[in-house]
Amino acid sequence: MVDLNTLIVTGGAGFIGSALVRHLIENTDQRVVVLDKLTYAGNLESLAPVLKSARLIFQKGDIADRELVSQLLRTYRPRGVFNLAAESHVDRSIDGPSEFIQTNIVGTFNLLECCLEYWASIGKDERFRFQHISTDEVFGSLGASGAFSEDSRYEPNSPYSASKASSDHLVRAWNHTYSLPVLLTNCSNNYGPYHYPEKLIPLVIRNALAGKPLPVYGDGLQVRDWLYVDDHVRALVRIFEAGVPGDTYNVGGDCERTNIAVVRTICDVLQDLAPRTQPYADLITHVPDRPGHDRRYAINCSKLKTRLGWTQTETFETGIRKTIQWYLANQDWVRAVLENKYDGQRLGGGR
Repeated sequence: MVDLNTLIVTGGAGFIGSALVRHLIENTDQRVVVLDKLTYAGNLESLAPVLKSARLIFQKGDIADRELVSQLLRTYRPRGVFNLAAESHVDRSIDGPSEFIQTNIVGTFNLLECCLEYWASIGKDERFRFQHISTDEVFGSLGASGAFSEDSRYEPNSPYSASKASSDHLVRAWNHTYSLPVLLTNCSNNYGPYHYPEKLIPLVIRNALAGKPLPVYGDGLQVRDWLYVDDHVRALVRIFEAGVPGDTYNVGGDCERTNIAVVRTICDVLQDLAPRTQPYADLITHVPDRPGHDRRYAINCSKLKTRLGWTQTETFETGIRKTIQWYLANQDWVRAVLENKYDGQRLGGGR
């Protein structure tokens, strides 16, 4: 019989995954089993506020390990699986795509197979859900207007987005072919506390505080829709509880900004919170653009809002201030991540 008080979160020590785990432990009575490989972007420090909870169980491991995944499902009998385990850095996928193929495609396939077997073992309980968290990058690049909807055509342009597109198609196929009750979400750029220092916003904050150049790819006019991570987590929980199996839901922040505007906003907020004689904006440095850099992403999340009643609570201005305040107050976390995980290879900003 399924345990209605247990959930499995893969990638639960990563940025979005840890935010989801913290939310579930702090705001629900659920027992949460975290499966994470603890690669460079995942670390237990991101779970520190809830790590001592008796309702949190951590298992180090790979989603591509069939025996381990099956064992976790048999042992804990969860009512659902949130799949956030993924290689997610575009720059790294360009330099070394093989890990992205292994984790994002093979790993997702393995999870689906294990969940299908488990679902059959619990009598195909209609309360079970497999929720797959993906990205707006699977849709490719937009022109100057318009936004991605749930019906947008897939046109991935990087090894990362191609691997995530492949995983999305697998999830859809396991629902259509085997009736596995899946939910699929595609989100825009997340930001907030505990974000790995390789990403644009934490990288700019860290470099600015150290007086180092603030690298911006090309002209910096690439446009992204920014979503505060806690808003995203609330959306994921709402979709899990009320979404229709087999459906896809887009999650966005309604906060389109160019990369250069994001960097300048960070500089302005830092100047207010941690003023310095030389303006932070003087550190902005344009670097050569990366190969195949998508020009614009934007998310239409009206389906999520109208059908499930979710909405964002943070504007970009309120969210970025909260984020910067968190980083200023948590420099020990940043140093720990940099010392143990970060390889310093990132050149510029923007997903």
